[in-house]
Amino acid sequence: MGIIERFCRTEYSSYEDFKQNFTINIPENFNYAYDVVDEWARIEPDKTALVWCDDTGASRTFSFSDISVISKKTANALVSLGISKGDCVMMMLKRRYEYWIITMALCRLGAIAIPATNQLTSKDIKYRTDMADVKLLITVDNEGICGYIDEVLDNSSGCKKATVAGKREGYIDFSALMDSSSEDFRRPTGDNATKNEDVMLCYFTSGTTGMPSMVVHDFTYPLGHILTAKFWQDLKETDLHFTSADTGWAKASWGKLYGQWICGAAVFAYDYSSKFKPTDFLKLIGEYKITTFCAPPTTYRFFVKEDMGNYDLSSLRACYIAGEPLNPEVFNRWKEYTGIELREGFGQTETPVIIAANLWVDPKSGSTGKPMPWLNAVLLDENGEKCEAGIEGEICIPISERHPAGLFIEYKKNPEKTAESFHDGYYHTGDMAWYDEEGYYWFVGRNDDVIKSSGYRIGPFEVESALLTHPAVLETAITAVPDPTRGQIVKATVVLTKDYTPSDELIKELQNHVKHVTAPYKYPRIVEFVDALPKTYSGKIRRVEIRKKDYEK
Repeated sequence: MGIIERFCRTEYSSYEDFKQNFTINIPENFNYAYDVVDEWARIEPDKTALVWCDDTGASRTFSFSDISVISKKTANALVSLGISKGDCVMMMLKRRYEYWIITMALCRLGAIAIPATNQLTSKDIKYRTDMADVKLLITVDNEGICGYIDEVLDNSSGCKKATVAGKREGYIDFSALMDSSSEDFRRPTGDNATKNEDVMLCYFTSGTTGMPSMVVHDFTYPLGHILTAKFWQDLKETDLHFTSADTGWAKASWGKLYGQWICGAAVFAYDYSSKFKPTDFLKLIGEYKITTFCAPPTTYRFFVKEDMGNYDLSSLRACYIAGEPLNPEVFNRWKEYTGIELREGFGQTETPVIIAANLWVDPKSGSTGKPMPWLNAVLLDENGEKCEAGIEGEICIPISERHPAGLFIEYKKNPEKTAESFHDGYYHTGDMAWYDEEGYYWFVGRNDDVIKSSGYRIGPFEVESALLTHPAVLETAITAVPDPTRGQIVKATVVLTKDYTPSDELIKELQNHVKHVTAPYKYPRIVEFVDALPKTYSGKIRRVEIRKKDYEK
C-alpha cells in the first residue's frame, strides 16, 4: 500500500460516486515532511522522488531517502542561522533542486516558506521582505538577481542573505552549510511542534491590479492537492511527471511537489537560464521518458508550431494544461499530433484544482471540465443565487460547513480583501463561468475582463479562441475599449506568427474570420499588432495593462 490510501479512498465507479463520496482524512498535526517524505523513505528508501537537470548538461536524481536525509541536514543549517518555527524564509531558486530540499527543511521546522520568482526587481523584493518580515532570503548565485537583492538588503538589515550553487561576497554559502550540518534532526515536540492551523506557506499573488497580496496556506494545504495529482493528473507510483512552472509560482506546488509525492510519483525538473525553447522541452520528454506533462496553453501553442515528427513523445500517456483556459485549436492540434487529449484544470494560487477534466470526465474541447468534490464549486449570480445551466456566474466554493483543506486561510495583513473574498458562506474566486446541460463548465474570464457592448456580455476567452484558429495568430489578448455609442467595443491585441506581417488587409481578414467562427457581434472592431503581450511574472496575460493604456488615450 502506498501513502495516499492513508488519506482518502482512491477507487470510484463514476463521477457521481466520486463527487458524492470523496473526502480527505486529515490527521492531527499533519506535517508533510514527516508524514509523507519520511514515510516514503521508510517504506521504499530507494524510490525516486526527483529527477533534475539543467541546460548545461548537469543532472541529479534523488530518492525519497536522499530528500529525507538532506532536508534534515538543511533543517539544522537553518537552525544555525537562527530560523525557528513561524519565521519567514524567502526562496528565489528558479528550478534548482535545492528548492525541494529547503522547502522540506522549513516544513520540518514549522518555518514559513515564501517561494518567489527570480524575475523580481529590487522594488518587488523590498515589498515582499518588508511585508512578510522575512528573516532569510536564499537565492542562486546570479549577478542579476543578487544585484537587485543588494540594492535592498545589506548587512545591517534584519534579513540575512544566502546563496546556493556558488559563493558570493556578503552572502552565506548555504550549499556548504547544508553539506556540513548534521543529519540528526528530530521532529519537534511541545510548543515547537507544528499544528494543522499553523502557517506553512505564503505566496504573493501576481498582482494584475494593485500590489500583490499575501496568500496564506496552513499545514493541511498539501492534502488538498490529492485532488490535483491523483484525480486530475491521475498520477501513479511509476510516473515521471513534468510540470514546467518556475518554483516561484503556486503552479510548482500544484505540479512539482505536494500531490505528486503523496501519489508516489517522481517529479522531473528542468532548470534553464535562457528563454523558453520549445524544442528543448520536446527533446527532454523523449530523453527522460517523461510520462505525464503539464504546462500553460502558451507552451502547447509553441509546441504545435514545431515539426512534431522530429521528436519522440511516445512515453507520454497523459497531458494537462492550467494557468489559463485552453483554446480549442490547440486542443485539436495536440491530439492530432500525439493522440492525447489535453485535460484542463482550473484553480488559483488560493486553491488546489477546483474544476477539471478529471478521470471520469471526457475532455470537451474548450471546456474546463466539471467541479471537483471536496471543494464543490458552484456558480452564483450577482444576487448570490445559484445559476442554472447556460447562465453566467461567479465560481464560488462553499465554506459554511467546513473550510476545506487546500483552500487558503486569508490574505495576510489585508482584512478588507479577505472579507471581500470570504462572505455569505462562500469563497468568491472572482472568476466567471457557465455550465452546459451536461454539467461541463466553460470559463469566461475575470469579473473585470468581461466586455459589455451594446447590451451583450462578451467573454475575452471565446474571442481569443476564435482568433487562434487563424494561422496568422500566435497569441492574442481581447480587451474592452470605451465607446460613446456601444459603451465598450472589442479590441484584439495580436502577436503574429513568423510568416505574417501587419497590414490593413490582415486586420480585415482576422475580423471576418472571427465573424465566421463565432457570433458576429463578438468580432474585434480594433486590431493592434504587437511583438509581445504584457504578462505577469507567472506568464498570465495582463489585460489590465492593455486596458489601462487604452483608457488613458
